[in-house]
Amino acid sequence: MVGTRSVPSTLKIVGTLRGSQNGPRTYFSGGGGLVSTASDYARFAQMMLNDGELDGVRLLSRKTVALMTTHQLDDMGVDFGFGLGFSIVRDALDLNEVGSVGMYSGGGFFYTNFFIDPQERMIGIFMCQLHPSGGLDIGEKVRILSYQAIAD
Repeated sequence: MVGTRSVPSTLKIVGTLRGSQNGPRTYFSGGGGLVSTASDYARFAQMMLNDGELDGVRLLSRKTVALMTTHQLDDMGVDFGFGLGFSIVRDALDLNEVGSVGMYSGGGFFYTNFFIDPQERMIGIFMCQLHPSGGLDIGEKVRILSYQAIAD
């Protein structure tokens, strides 16, 4: 996607402005245009839960999955961590309602989200295809109901 910014007509620009205010720019979107199905997403999540293995085939090394699901950033004053593509629960206080330390999750633009809980050996996927979400918390409710369904 390329975008430009306009300047009010009362301002006369002489020369070139510094920064992103002048002219066309390229915006890179790592996830832009990615599409998938719920079943493929479930297979990906199952592969992650299985430490990189799916249907008896090793797709990622165990160490790669561990790297992806380990907090990668300096402490920024937030209670949760960020791996390579995932938000990670690092402390029981991070949990709004239910879950486990080590649970990791992510989401997409059209109100899709997922969670993977290695401790409970559980995945959850929610795909709504709604934008904007209007402050709905259906994904969170699905997660809560999923944990409430565990009968040990």
